[in-house]
Amino acid sequence: MDFPSVICVVGVVLVLSVSLGSAGDIVHQDENTPMRPGCNNKFVLVKVATWINDVEDTEYVGVGARFGPTLESKERRANHTKVALADPPDCCSSPKNNLTGEVILVHRGNCSFTNKANFADSAGASAILIINNRTELFKMVCEDSETDLEIRIPVVMLPQNAGAKLEEYLQNSTVSLQLYSPLRPLVDIAEVFLWLMAVGTILCASYWSAWSAREAAIEQDKLLKDGSDEIPSLEGIGSSGFVDINITAAILFVVFASCFLVMLYKLMSTWFIELLVVLFCIGGMEGLQTCLVALLSCFRWFEHYGQLFVKVPFFGAVSYLTLAISPFCMAFAVVWAVYRKMKFAWIGQDILGIVLIITVLQIVRVPNLKVGTVLLGCAFLYDIFWVFVSKWWFHESVMIVVARGDKSGEDGIPMLLKIPRMFDPWGGYSIIGFGDIILPGLLVAFSLRYDWLAKKNLRTGYFIWAMTAYGLGLLVTYVALNLMDGHGQPALLYIVPFTLGTLLTLGKRRGDLKTLWTRGEPERPCSHIRFQPSQ
Repeated sequence: MDFPSVICVVGVVLVLSVSLGSAGDIVHQDENTPMRPGCNNKFVLVKVATWINDVEDTEYVGVGARFGPTLESKERRANHTKVALADPPDCCSSPKNNLTGEVILVHRGNCSFTNKANFADSAGASAILIINNRTELFKMVCEDSETDLEIRIPVVMLPQNAGAKLEEYLQNSTVSLQLYSPLRPLVDIAEVFLWLMAVGTILCASYWSAWSAREAAIEQDKLLKDGSDEIPSLEGIGSSGFVDINITAAILFVVFASCFLVMLYKLMSTWFIELLVVLFCIGGMEGLQTCLVALLSCFRWFEHYGQLFVKVPFFGAVSYLTLAISPFCMAFAVVWAVYRKMKFAWIGQDILGIVLIITVLQIVRVPNLKVGTVLLGCAFLYDIFWVFVSKWWFHESVMIVVARGDKSGEDGIPMLLKIPRMFDPWGGYSIIGFGDIILPGLLVAFSLRYDWLAKKNLRTGYFIWAMTAYGLGLLVTYVALNLMDGHGQPALLYIVPFTLGTLLTLGKRRGDLKTLWTRGEPERPCSHIRFQPSQ
């Protein structure tokens, strides 16, 4: 890969290194409205399945109140109930309707939510649906002065557009519905596949990086053996096309990533997402091209064309194989960009993301454990700050808002690997940010390069331990994600201690820590030096 391509890929990934593991919030917490007796429900999303004249229609999503009985979690156990419009519409006085167990549809405003619920209950309603005055949902809580909190019917809020639609149907049709709040499964198969995807990506990238390092070392030894007259030309051998991170770059990465994250948060809109899509396509196209050229060059049929070059303006020397593959890579990226809102577009996004990550882990390298410790230590603090601490300044988690693509009109930003949750009644995606793979992947790839150069096997080396530590750290991330009711978690909070801690501890016990910390590779004898026997 030539230098402009290296800079292009590195630059794209540095700005796209959003780090997050998330599955979307189903249970919503609110520290501003503390729980108290009679008003201690969790805010849960509610499915509102509707039938118009006994024909199944749209399914809406509402949110349950802090008060009232909890809803059934199983669809088959939820009652099929008719809907009636409140009279008066705000239900701030006893309804004139003669209700016999219907669900009453009311408007928000003019009195408290608990008063509406008590009036609806006294009129014989089985549940109350409150239409919000905005298109989003609102968390219904108890007021400090309220004492009558023994609400006996479920209370659910609907967004304004859903409520208006139901009111329109009720003018000349019979409307019935089911209210239930299904639980998210403890583990979804999507998380298993995402775990395999992340671990497999680092595995492939590490072996490619180690193979390249070993080939460069073999070539260097060969040139050294050939004679000292070629030694002056060895500068840069083994490093051409590679970018070694230093401590300054590791610290600046976190600074630049933080600035870019804030810019994403502030400028999140449709046009900005389009810009990110373009950048992602450029990086993905470059990654796909690099991976395909490397893969096809392993076959005898294509090897010859990978070694024939032609000069192309701006790009320099380009192999015939690269020229042949480039149109396909470009078409793949463009097709994904055009159809990225389609149901199965996540497959193309994951392919482009994986090849981009593999390419970056091939060309960007951690030279020693000291740089790796600084990089992952800074990333560890970066992840925690922007997921948790940023709430104090921005009143919401900046990282989670950016990852979800709020206010952008899109289903999340493109710099994520994602898989649809296959057995989750709420749908959505399990996601992982590029940073959660690239940053620890740099350290894992470093461990395998060291093992191969030191001629260590799997048992005596560091790679198998680093790889296992990463897998366990990511597994713990998903366990924490499910224990926290689906709230986004900073994956590096769990991955960094596992991965970095394992290498530091193992290096100390084996006596290799000094070499790992400073040199990053074993000392090799100078094969071109021949000792003369003493006279």
